[in-house]
Amino acid sequence: MPRLKDQIHACALEAGFDIIRFTTPDAIPFSGARLMEFLAEGRHGDMEWMETTAERRCDPRSLWADARSVIVLGLNYGPESDPMEALSQTSNGVISVYARGRDYHDLIKKKLKRVAGWLHRERDCEVKVFVDTAPVMEKPLAQAAGAGWQGKHTNLVSREFGSWLFLGTIFTTEPLEPDEEESDHCGACRACLDVCPTHAFPNAYELDARRCISYLTIEHQGHIAPEFRESIGNRIFGCDDCLAVCPWNKFAQKSREARFAARAETENPPLDQLLSLDDAAFRVRFAGTPVKRTGRDRFLRNVLIAAGNSGDKTLLPQIENLLRDESELVRAMAVWASAQLMDAVEFNARRAELEPNERDLNVQMEWQGVRI
Repeated sequence: MPRLKDQIHACALEAGFDIIRFTTPDAIPFSGARLMEFLAEGRHGDMEWMETTAERRCDPRSLWADARSVIVLGLNYGPESDPMEALSQTSNGVISVYARGRDYHDLIKKKLKRVAGWLHRERDCEVKVFVDTAPVMEKPLAQAAGAGWQGKHTNLVSREFGSWLFLGTIFTTEPLEPDEEESDHCGACRACLDVCPTHAFPNAYELDARRCISYLTIEHQGHIAPEFRESIGNRIFGCDDCLAVCPWNKFAQKSREARFAARAETENPPLDQLLSLDDAAFRVRFAGTPVKRTGRDRFLRNVLIAAGNSGDKTLLPQIENLLRDESELVRAMAVWASAQLMDAVEFNARRAELEPNERDLNVQMEWQGVRI
């Protein structure tokens, strides 16, 4: 009779997971203190949900006191090619690899429930499943379980799959022997720290989300400060730079999950297609992908920054249409993008036409060239 861990491993492989490891809820005693330091320094930006869930996030047992084991499951989403290659195609927008296919939350949760359901039926134990929308510190748990280690960029690195792993966890009342923790294999390498366009890493193993392009283009609700706009380049949803340069990606493999494959709508889409999106068209184009959750206005904010950085003057007619958009967030970035692509005479003519009727302070400040 195979031991239980081997049976769980076989079930999880059949469900489509690539990494299956085991740990305990008390395996990450120092992670809570590091989280509280991160929050105290304000490095979470306007992600208020991190503060409101901090107490539960600090200690896995606060989520479920009866849990005795944690099963950490990883799903490889490795891309077909280096995502940084698209950064030179400045008339196209770059969407982070994780968001180019089906939204991973729903997909992973279904797979987790399949494994958890089997365990419940087999052992009559209690189970709970978590994806990263729950207040679970899955990366420290993954390191404790031996699935990988948190690199200097704070993301998980795997010796088998490099940077490209989605994580999910199953908490259970069933006692399971924990696996050995993975050690750090970063050595003296600084590739992930040095590649960051906005210098978001104050030190190795520390992230200031307020400077991170992924945070700015996905989580940040308001205007993106001028100091970051040029560095954003043509990244319109997320950033993969620190992941993509990791030397451990030499062992990375293309994902075997077809639903993670890039769609035509998300694989380096031309900016001219995106600048014309109204809310309905945005929802249709990005239905079922993580991109949809930013909403049309914040997405257009990002697209306009990319357009301003593109040097492509053929985009100007569409940008000018957005100078009258209903969203002040979009109008403000349309002003900035116009200023990057228009000559002074043309820009001042538009300013004389539109600025006197502008009532939003942020848009006025863009017209006036004042940093917001």
